[in-house]
Amino acid sequence: MINLTRGNKQNKGIKIKNSSVGNKKISIKWVITSVIWTFFISSIMQMISVGFISRVTLFIACLLLFSFILIGIIFDIIGVAVTAASEIPFHSLASRRIRGAKESIRLIRNADKVGNFCNDVIGDIASVIAGSATAAIVVMLNAFSQHNYEYILNIAMAGFVSALMVGGKAIGKGIAISYSNKIIFTVGKLISWFNFSHNRDKKK
Repeated sequence: MINLTRGNKQNKGIKIKNSSVGNKKISIKWVITSVIWTFFISSIMQMISVGFISRVTLFIACLLLFSFILIGIIFDIIGVAVTAASEIPFHSLASRRIRGAKESIRLIRNADKVGNFCNDVIGDIASVIAGSATAAIVVMLNAFSQHNYEYILNIAMAGFVSALMVGGKAIGKGIAISYSNKIIFTVGKLISWFNFSHNRDKKK
């Protein structure tokens, strides 16, 4: 066992360095960008949740709620996968101009930003909107009853939605770590369809 508290000769050569991840400087530009993205995405999703769910049937409202939960889980999987993936297998694919390889490398090289966007921006927004949708569904369910069960329904629905989201993310994290490269490659392929320069190169 190495004693780090004593200044003997054995300990003089020991140096503890920060990890390469910890040495990265925080980009103020990225922080501002993520804040702006969060504001607009949250506003749009809140409009859908509050404005639309109150005007649809209970079945459609529940479908929308589960959609928000699923969005949070999927983006959480992507956020975990991008930090666990390795860019090495994609270099040979990129050299052969395989669709999605270059995009996958770009995602992995920007893992901190991609992870922040997927886990914090989209994931947290989805959780907040799911809470708003849950409140709207509780009002609908309470309307079917002759008595006021809103308090009990709020507790039950909040627990149910939280359990679904936490359980789904827990399962998703295991999948993300086990199949990180496949997941990022799939995301890279999807992004490549919106990459017009890639499409022009293919036509040539």
